[in-house]
Amino acid sequence: MENSKIKHFPIASFSSVMGIAGVSIALNKFYHMQWFPEWPYLVTMAISFIAFVLISLMYSRKAYLFYQDINDDFRHRIRINFFSTITISFLLLSISIYGIWPFVALPLWWIGFIGHTYIMLHTIKFWIQHNFEIKTFNPAWFIPVVGNILVPVIGVDFIPRELAWVYFSIGFIFWIVLLTIFMNRVIFHDQMPKKFMPTFFILLAPPAIGFIAYVRIIQSLDSFAFFMLFIAYFFAALLLMLYKSFKGLEFFVSWWAFLFPLASTTIASVVAFQLTGAAIYKYIAWFFMLSALVTFAIVSYKTLVAIKNEELCVEEE
Repeated sequence: MENSKIKHFPIASFSSVMGIAGVSIALNKFYHMQWFPEWPYLVTMAISFIAFVLISLMYSRKAYLFYQDINDDFRHRIRINFFSTITISFLLLSISIYGIWPFVALPLWWIGFIGHTYIMLHTIKFWIQHNFEIKTFNPAWFIPVVGNILVPVIGVDFIPRELAWVYFSIGFIFWIVLLTIFMNRVIFHDQMPKKFMPTFFILLAPPAIGFIAYVRIIQSLDSFAFFMLFIAYFFAALLLMLYKSFKGLEFFVSWWAFLFPLASTTIASVVAFQLTGAAIYKYIAWFFMLSALVTFAIVSYKTLVAIKNEELCVEEE
């Protein structure tokens, strides 16, 4: 790839790894429920690792050739939130491979855990030390929060349960705070730019992952777990009602934001079915799984077309 394209290689590309790894984990759950064969899980897991390596190599080259641009991204009021996608990718890749190669999952998880702790604290410090206008807020701000809630999913097997509660608690409280700001932004201020519309799906991720992490920590199902699961379903219903807002959108890298939340809600629904045996959760899981797979196919195709037409690495506004 020529240097002019590398210069504009987007940090948001790592969101594709999050999406593919999320689908891989969901397919693994379906395999263990004997609803799918194993090969779709193995294929998507391999694709997620390949995508992560390729994107990491390209972004490393950008860091080598255009260090100042990386530094500018790290100080950018919107792009700073996407640096968490790197560490979240480590966490998700570790989860996707944990069941078959735990000796590989462990170092990946620790890299993601330590890296995310730093980036999360740096991002919150950045929020506090800079003045923001409400129009700069968008759902990408939830990404560092999602990373905190992801930590206990398999981290509860590696760290003291109290520390798992720490990360869950931080993620949960910032989810509530940012959700309040988000509702103020979308109701009382100008419409969100079209390129950020796909990031609305990020609203599904914190409560869905929160449900999974909470159940992993307490090893049972209670009213608070249902609270988070039903909040995820509420946002899914709301997004379905807003379908006209997503029609005719021009392709952006942010389209990958559709995928990970759908996969997260799929996994949460499978877990709910496992713990309750209620058939409704099985049907909901199938709905989200099929939605995620269709979305995966569409976004992958759009991305390949954008790469072919050299539309992916362009200067952003």
